[in-house]
Formats: sequence, C-alpha cells, structure tokens
Amino acid sequence: MHAFAFSAHGGPEVTAHVDVPVPVPGPGQLLVRMAASGVNPGDVKVRSGGRQGAFDVRFPMAIGREAAGDVVTVGDGVEGWAPGDAVFGAAAAGTGTLADLVLLTAESVARRPDGVSPEQATCIPVSVGTAWDALDELDLAAGSILLVLGAGGGVGSAASAIGVARGLTVIGVASAGKRQLVEDLGAVHVVSGDGWTDRVRELTTDGRVDGVIDLVGGDVLREAAALVRDRGAIRSGAAPQLATGLGGSGVTRRRTTAVFTAIAEAIAAGVFSPVVSGTWPLAQAEQAVAAVEDGHAIGNVVVIADEQASGAASGAASDDQASERAAAAEPAGDRTPTSGP
Repeated sequence: MHAFAFSAHGGPEVTAHVDVPVPVPGPGQLLVRMAASGVNPGDVKVRSGGRQGAFDVRFPMAIGREAAGDVVTVGDGVEGWAPGDAVFGAAAAGTGTLADLVLLTAESVARRPDGVSPEQATCIPVSVGTAWDALDELDLAAGSILLVLGAGGGVGSAASAIGVARGLTVIGVASAGKRQLVEDLGAVHVVSGDGWTDRVRELTTDGRVDGVIDLVGGDVLREAAALVRDRGAIRSGAAPQLATGLGGSGVTRRRTTAVFTAIAEAIAAGVFSPVVSGTWPLAQAEQAVAAVEDGHAIGNVVVIADEQASGAASGAASDDQASERAAAAEPAGDRTPTSGP
C-alpha cells in the first residue's frame, strides 16, 4: 500500500512516498481505510526526532497521528465496530496515518456522525481535542474572558470557536493576516507583536483576563502570565514546562471514545466547525507537511485519500472563504505550534 513515511529522524529529506505491507490489526486495534488525515506541528517534531524516548517510532513510519475513514477489519477483543463503519480516531502506537490503510486504537475511536465530513472529523483527535480538553480543564464561567495565544492555528482556532460557543469573551492574539479568521470565529482579534499586552489590557475593564490557552510559548507566554487573574488558569500546548513554572500547566489529553463522540456531536449540531484551510491528496502529502512546517498554515491542514482528490487541484482550500484566509497567511515569523500528538 501507499504511505508517506519517514525512514529516520531528520528533515524533509528523510521522507518519501513508499510501498509498505498492509498492516494487520492487533488486539484493541482497527484497520481503517483512510479518507482524511490531519497534519500537525507535532508530527514534524516526531519526524525531526524531538520526541525520541517519549514517542514510539517504528521505521519506516507514516507521518500523522489522526485519521477518519471506514473500518476494514478489527483485531482481537474489539467490540462494537464492523467493516464499513465510518469512524475517526488516534493512531495506534508506532504507526502513522498518511497511508492508504491505517491502524487506530479502539479506545480512541469514535463514530463519525452524519453531517460531519472526514476532513472535519480527522481534526478532532489532535488539534480540536486539545482545545476541548484545555477548555474543560479551565472550566470558565460564561462571561469570563479567555485569552488565546496563537488563535490562527489548529488548536487556537478551535479554542476560540468553542470558547465563544460556551459563552466566553475570547480575545485571540494572532498576526494581522489572520484577523478575519479570528473575527469570523466570534473572537476579538489582537494583533501579535510588540505592545500586544497593552492592546489586550485596553479591551478589559481592569487589564486582566480569566484564563489563557497558549499555543506560542516563550516570552509571549511569560508576558501573558502577567495578565491572568489566577495563574492556575494557564494551559499551554506549546510550552507545558514553562506553563507549570508560571503556575499553570500543560493540557492533559483525553483521547477517549466518549470525549471524541461529544466533540463530533457538537460539530454535527452546528455548535462550531473546525477550520480547514487546505487539503492535499496523499500523492502530494509532502506539500501538506511543508505548509505546516513552514508556519504558513491557518487552522488545520488535511491530507485526503487519492481517490477522493481525483480531479481536485493540489492544495485546494475546503471552500472559497478558506482560500481567502490561506492567501492572507503571514510569513513564517508568525508561527503557532500546537501540542504534540
């Protein structure tokens, strides 16, 4: 079968389109025909070797940690799933998802409801799920002020949209080129760069916010710590150790069927919609990875099965509005890394 994989840790040069054997699902696993797979900054970190010792890699391994598709077969001990079921979920340990057929962990698989596309569903396990978990941990009351650092990325855009849906006042910090996206999500845009904290203070009555979701890290996170009323209300997907040192924490992920189902049902009900700025066919997966690695991506980048992409232009946005957002992306200096897979 076809996979876009890496054969060693390193840069783009270690990746290639390869022919690999069809995987066999082990106990607690599902074999799924990939319809869509998300590409996230964490995938680049895994390929580059930034997660060695903490993340299981078996060469050659497909890039990607999340997928949506149809069940082909199931491994021992898996109940409740049958061939043909439309599902999405997280990849099994030591495997990736930019491939024709992928292995998903049964305890991290959920049914894809009607009205939720594969492209939307595949964003749930990593970016959208991270935002959902962070907001659940903060548990801010309606009317509270949430500050999202890096509001233009996959996690940041989801956190902004879900936060607004929960009745929060969301202030999204992102580049000028991402203003339209942030405002379309219902958040108040604050342009990143020098003086951003002053711009945030001007939007509040006392210069404070009630919670912070950080997807940037570094000095930006340090500066944000001075804005939050209670530093325990800081969650970071970019720099969890720094966040802990400041009094907050990283995001504890809940990659479970129950959580993924709740998120999918919210999307199906129209509560919010994941931002997908562009899709590439599997045959051109390297372009999707490059878009994420170069820091130009807005929202989520998705790779779709070659048969689904037949006749579609490479890198075509999911809709006209997404095309406009992608064209407005800022240079790589405005990067918004998300949490790892």
